[in-house]
Amino acid sequence: MDQELEAFLPPRPRPPAEEARRLGLVVGGSLSEGLAVKLDPRIAIEGLAVGRYVVVRGGRRCFFGMITDIRLASADPGLARMPPDPDDPFIREMVAGIGVFGEIHVQPMLVLEEGSPVPRPVKSIPAHFAPVYEATEEEVDRVFRPRTREREDRYFVIGEPLDMPGVRIPLNLDRFVERSGAVFGKSGTGKTFLTRMLLAGVIAHNTAVALVFDMHNEYGWTARGEEGAVKGLKELPGCFARVTIATLDEESSRRRGSRYDLAVRIGYDQIEPEDVELLRGVIGLSETQVGALYMLRRRLGRGWLRTLLEADGQLEKGAEGDKGSADPLAELVERDLITSSTLGALQRKLGLLHRFGFLAPQVPGAEDAVGQILSCLLNGRSVVLEFGRYGNDMAAYVLVANYLTRRIHEEYVRRMERALGDPAQEPPHLVIVIEEAHKFLQPGIAEHTVFGTIARELRKYNVTLLIVDQRPSQIDGEVLSQIGTRVLCLLDHEDDVRAALAGVPGGSRLREVLARLETKQQALLLGHAVPMPVVVRTRPYDEGFYRELERETGRQGLVERYRKAMDED
Repeated sequence: MDQELEAFLPPRPRPPAEEARRLGLVVGGSLSEGLAVKLDPRIAIEGLAVGRYVVVRGGRRCFFGMITDIRLASADPGLARMPPDPDDPFIREMVAGIGVFGEIHVQPMLVLEEGSPVPRPVKSIPAHFAPVYEATEEEVDRVFRPRTREREDRYFVIGEPLDMPGVRIPLNLDRFVERSGAVFGKSGTGKTFLTRMLLAGVIAHNTAVALVFDMHNEYGWTARGEEGAVKGLKELPGCFARVTIATLDEESSRRRGSRYDLAVRIGYDQIEPEDVELLRGVIGLSETQVGALYMLRRRLGRGWLRTLLEADGQLEKGAEGDKGSADPLAELVERDLITSSTLGALQRKLGLLHRFGFLAPQVPGAEDAVGQILSCLLNGRSVVLEFGRYGNDMAAYVLVANYLTRRIHEEYVRRMERALGDPAQEPPHLVIVIEEAHKFLQPGIAEHTVFGTIARELRKYNVTLLIVDQRPSQIDGEVLSQIGTRVLCLLDHEDDVRAALAGVPGGSRLREVLARLETKQQALLLGHAVPMPVVVRTRPYDEGFYRELERETGRQGLVERYRKAMDED
């Protein structure tokens, strides 16, 4: 029979088990707006939920989609004005499914075709009256773990779909780190737990190295959760040999029992105006004051910051920047290179640096923070930098994150250009994790910071970001457009929901899905690392997760040893 004609004929009888999963028939819709599906009378509308997966069986192909809305409809508007007696079961049963009925909105995402191992993006829609079924475990698995030549250990299970317990949704780790990613959610939705789990997968599967700016000391060693203590990355199987803990506050780390590997110290003479400029929004630096920083660096040399912060304005004898003047700052004021009011404002605003115990007049070369951390990263070890008590001071967090990221990124650029496309000479892929990311990536500022540069470069220099924030609406739109994979927990501010879904196909429909997530242990995943948006109940971060990670990394270790032996042969 001609296939074009067959598409218009009633669907062939399906097996009883499949018919039991049928939800209804397509009665309208479009590619851009999605499909309207009239529910069968036997379907209890209360048992459906947005985010559930369905399969629409067209004449020649299957469409895999998601329920994005549920509504009640009626064939006769008069029924809404004069509803039947709810106590009369005969009338209610007679009207149900004919006069009144349930309707769901389905957003088709992918096309499944026989003989094709990889689902393809949807570019068409099924015909009228195409049957719609609940997706089976096999169909979900086919979408999210396609039968290709990709190695199984490049996938990491992130959770399971709603209402489909036991079905595992994997994340493609290579694609996850290939571009910058984001974890967004309002306070209390478990962003830290989710980020820690993602990093555990990346590190344990040796996909990339990570540099984590750990504001609240929750990633490296044991942290407190709502249900008790949980393990940090260094304590997890498959990760402990690949994680180095650094600290800015040794006293805090010892008090918490954190087994740190190195203490980070930064010299005043190592800080440049570019490191301080990003503090403008935190401590209120004006454009004039920022310009004065660069002038002081040119006139006073490397010792400019220490000279500025010295109570009496004097440098140690022989220090760089001593131009022979008893008071170099007074000389600059006398020459009208800086006003006394601007100088006083800088000393007052930057005086907070005196509180930071990790700053020192000078740091020996062997203790250089950049060199120590870079050495770990280049040797395949991720670094978690604990801020201790300084994590509550946004100025300290922004200063240190900017200081280290600028220099590490510069070294990566040099090494990538020196490699000239030779993968063996390239440094390992680096993922930089920053919390409160809007402080670094605000509109008007992001384009001038190293973090904005990294986001725009994509994977050009083997460095990407993983940004964690509760206010995506305060992040520059260009940066958001470059994010590859988004992990969205509950957001209740309309501006944040709009920003989190900006540029996402079908984003207007996904707003309904995002708005109905539970506060804990649910997330909407979309973007580069998953073939289509998926709402998951995330894996619990507990003893069960530790055991599963140990089994996963144990299998990976056997595979790596086998490959190494084969290469040697």
